[in-house]
Amino acid sequence: MRIGLLQCDDVDEALQPRHGNYPEMFERLFSAVDPTLEFRVWRCLDGEIPGDVDAVDAWLTTGSKYGVNDGDAWIESLCAFIRELWAADKPLVGICFGHQLIAKALGGEVVKSERGWGVGMSFNRLTERAEWMQPWQEGLDLVVSHQDQVSRLPAGACVLAESDFCPIYVMQVGEIFLGVQGHPEFAKDYSADLMTRRRDKIPGNRVREGLASLNAPVDDQLMVRWILNFMREAIERRAA
Repeated sequence: MRIGLLQCDDVDEALQPRHGNYPEMFERLFSAVDPTLEFRVWRCLDGEIPGDVDAVDAWLTTGSKYGVNDGDAWIESLCAFIRELWAADKPLVGICFGHQLIAKALGGEVVKSERGWGVGMSFNRLTERAEWMQPWQEGLDLVVSHQDQVSRLPAGACVLAESDFCPIYVMQVGEIFLGVQGHPEFAKDYSADLMTRRRDKIPGNRVREGLASLNAPVDDQLMVRWILNFMREAIERRAA
């Protein structure tokens, strides 16, 4: 399977020598589950928006320090491309910023949460059991780093996972779009370094809680298996 990675940010330069950039993070994690995957990267943050929805088999959108409501030209262009993917029935999975971007592009709403920063591990309840959620488990615990949240679903969307902190944690739109607020690609040591790097932005008590939470197990590989199952089902459905 060929996956198009829509890159919406760079890892802080000070952290790249230890952790790599976003494409390396995604390829490292996804290849551990399926080494046959092929990735192609578009640097959307530099205005490099794909011109062909069929350039790859499925699409994946990274997180970002930018906000979907910032109004930058590249963000609006990427929203337009997402609507093209939707019209073409092409599979797309959005991670964090990408999850929020799907909601915004299709008429939902994204706001800065009154709950503040979500950092460290997030602990979530599955509210629906989709066929592609194999192997199944009732919870989904992932690393997070965000302030914005999806506050209103786009038409045709449903919530698949939630928490008290983030009520729309995983959403599915129709049968071809999937969004998740968490970061399966973030290793725990990267999460710790990122929180430490952002101590001037994140309240100290939230950083302490976030660092302590990293002792819990993370469902990163499970989420990747679910994402790949979702993509393959959508590809097969489109080809039928």
